[in-house]
Amino acid sequence: MTRIIAGAARGIRIDVPDAGTRPTSDRVRESVFGALESMDALDDARVLDLYAGSGALGLEAWSRGARSVEFVERSRGAAAIIGRNADAVARSLGTTSGGGSRVHQSAVRAFLGRAVGSYDLVFTDPPYELDDVAMTADLVALAPLLSPDAIVVIERGKRSSPPDLDAAGLALLREKSYGDTVVWWAEPAAPEPAATEPQPETTPSQSR
Repeated sequence: MTRIIAGAARGIRIDVPDAGTRPTSDRVRESVFGALESMDALDDARVLDLYAGSGALGLEAWSRGARSVEFVERSRGAAAIIGRNADAVARSLGTTSGGGSRVHQSAVRAFLGRAVGSYDLVFTDPPYELDDVAMTADLVALAPLLSPDAIVVIERGKRSSPPDLDAAGLALLREKSYGDTVVWWAEPAAPEPAATEPQPETTPSQSR
């Protein structure tokens, strides 16, 4: 059974699709959110949850103080479950799900290609079988949608290659393994300092 771990909606049960998704374990979620709280990355954050599954990651962030959360899930059945889960969390927060959350039934790449928002916190927990090229393409498409201080949390299987953060202009903040799962926290890389042209030497004028 999956539940919200902490925050205003603590203890609310989250329904999980019967098949086709891989819910993040409570142990991993607790560690991930502990790190995010230490980074002050949750309060008033605009959150994007990609490959959302049950929506557990985005809903946990909402419970812990995020301003809004958008879920992207291709499966029609899973997207419907996310909607019901969001309604349950919204009731605990004393709001309506439409006031703080939105579910997009869409492939991730298609959504990123048309999205216009600026996101402060992004979760991407793709299927383990997603190949490296597709993972990199996701991150490259995501990069223009990030706020300057955004945090991106990437979850993959231990046998998968590490994400190509450089290709998306991201810098690694932290990496941690949990059994067969590896999590990376990343942020937009600082821009390279602009090269300055050497100035020609000047000779002081001599008085006559």
